[in-house]
Amino acid sequence: MRKLLMVVDSTPECLVALRYAARRARSTEGWVTMLYVIEPSEFEHWVSVRDVMRQEARNEAEERLLQLAAEVNEYAGITPEFVIREGKTHEEVISQINDDKEIRALVLGASAGGEGPGPLVTELVGHRSSGLHVPIVVVPGCMTAEEIDHDA
Repeated sequence: MRKLLMVVDSTPECLVALRYAARRARSTEGWVTMLYVIEPSEFEHWVSVRDVMRQEARNEAEERLLQLAAEVNEYAGITPEFVIREGKTHEEVISQINDDKEIRALVLGASAGGEGPGPLVTELVGHRSSGLHVPIVVVPGCMTAEEIDHDA
């Protein structure tokens, strides 16, 4: 099975990467794995408060994944796989790729702004790329839906 891994967050470039991954999976008869990473909380003073914050973050992650799964289904007619992990995003992306041997590519959306491609793209394509054993597809954040549908 050919899986494309994409990172889910609240950025506009996530939606561009999502469309690309879904369309590419459809054209290659593959699947999409959507990874949502919950970053560690800075608030560690009281266990009960930390646990409530962790549960709220997990609920947000599940809600976002369900919302975007409907879009993947619309774009490609497939139901994506969900993965929720806790930790530093770049570390969890690498761990997910190492844990799931069916992942064949990582799809990331680059920021459409002029400040650079974004922190995750910078981290994984630059500093951490030697730790990955799959190709990284960086989808420009300024791509239109029509361009994605034509190219994927």
